[in-house]
Amino acid sequence: MTLSTYTANSSPFSVSAMLSASSPPITSLLYPKAFKFGQSKSKSKRIFSLRASSLPVYDTKLKVEYTPWLIVGLGNPGTKYYGTRHNIGFEMIDHIARTADISMNTIQSKGLVGIGAVGEVPILLVKPQTYMNFSGESVGPLAAYYQVPLHHILMIYDDMGLPNGVLRLQPKGGHSHHNGLKNVTEHLNGCRSFPRLSIGIGNPPGSMDMKAFLLQKFSRSERKQIDAGMEQGVDAVKTLVEYGFNDAISRFNLGQKYKFHTI
Repeated sequence: MTLSTYTANSSPFSVSAMLSASSPPITSLLYPKAFKFGQSKSKSKRIFSLRASSLPVYDTKLKVEYTPWLIVGLGNPGTKYYGTRHNIGFEMIDHIARTADISMNTIQSKGLVGIGAVGEVPILLVKPQTYMNFSGESVGPLAAYYQVPLHHILMIYDDMGLPNGVLRLQPKGGHSHHNGLKNVTEHLNGCRSFPRLSIGIGNPPGSMDMKAFLLQKFSRSERKQIDAGMEQGVDAVKTLVEYGFNDAISRFNLGQKYKFHTI
């Protein structure tokens, strides 16, 4: 079964269907017009016996379908932008894909997509191919088509408000003057209650132009901090997907905040 063969009466996110979907759809899929974020979903037939964000299964006879996660890294497509500060969201998606053994081999709704799972929880990894400022054109249709709730849409992006290599995982927030995040919010009907993993890239030195800074590659020392931070970020994303925002996430954020502080 390919991603383009699902109907309104079947769930596009049964675990078995997700993991068997590897071939790209013939055409991009558009918004289901009746579905809007911030409103209740229309009643439709579903094959789920039970849905849970993170729920241990003690009765092996009970079929559990976990609520999927849509994990999106923001960046710009093309080799010109590879390794630049503004593309750190793409890099994090690549790290998660390698760790979870997920192939980014499907094109859907203007995005490069990989389908897999973290533990028993299905995930959809996405790298929008629309260029940064139009990322919502990919995220909005994917979230609506797969009926992913807002609190399961994780956005990963660069943040000049954090020191280089420092990460922060939050359940909601604003767009922080980030044009890609702003565009995503607009395509989710202005709703901001979605998780976000921001990756610090520091501020432009001196009077350096902000755009030039964003499109610049990291120095050797900065790259070491970024690589170490992304390894820590992958573990945090796994924890979030399986257990939600718990004490471990709070400890992660605290550790990130003070990891470069010396006594």
